[in-house]
Amino acid sequence: MPIPRGRPLLGDYPARAGLVLAVCAGCVVTLGLLFAGQTRPDWFDNAVDSPLVTFSGGTFSGGRGTLLLWLAEPGGLIPAIAVSAAIAIGCLMARRPNGAVLAVAAVPVAAGLDDALLKHLFHRTYLGQLTFPSGHTTSATALTATLAVLLLIPPQPADTRKARVALIAAACVITAIVAAAVIGLRFHYFTDTVAGAAVGVGTVCALALLIDLAPAATRRTRNRANRTAMPTEQVGPVGSRQGLN
Repeated sequence: MPIPRGRPLLGDYPARAGLVLAVCAGCVVTLGLLFAGQTRPDWFDNAVDSPLVTFSGGTFSGGRGTLLLWLAEPGGLIPAIAVSAAIAIGCLMARRPNGAVLAVAAVPVAAGLDDALLKHLFHRTYLGQLTFPSGHTTSATALTATLAVLLLIPPQPADTRKARVALIAAACVITAIVAAAVIGLRFHYFTDTVAGAAVGVGTVCALALLIDLAPAATRRTRNRANRTAMPTEQVGPVGSRQGLN
């Protein structure tokens, strides 16, 4: 089945994307308010984090610490930029410019929300560093969500379904590994990674909605401009209509 060019990113599911966005925003705000100003883990975070920290030895280099640093790397800046660029190039080759815009914007916007707003707003710290939400998890999740929007929302070619699902599944596994690694390295609490995932998914949903709405808004603006520019008519002295020049 051929895929329509320039089709909306969200297809017939903008309402569902809006619902997901609302859930993600609610998750971030709720967790942020619960843990605002916190400098140590609560009982829940401690229960989840302790096994991972114990496995890593609580170190940042050497042995398992080095392994965890490598496992966290897919959520870092350079890998995220490289993957975003690869996705954007693939979208341009497939003549999906809206997908390329989503791929280029997702990680910077999501990371910007973390670093410029949310971390300072809720001011949760771990070993003196702002941690809420997890930036590594946000970036990895934003990339995964971008791929899901581009590869799973219909219409899609039926003969590539298994490959597309496998790719998304692999991206989800990598994202989970990144989240576990930053916990083991004592960069973040578990709930930091949950909030990071919510920021990543919510940002992609918001951007996809905006990108899909942009063409319709542009058309409405052009139509209003055309109507304003059209010559009006007036009734002549004997009842005939005369166009204004």
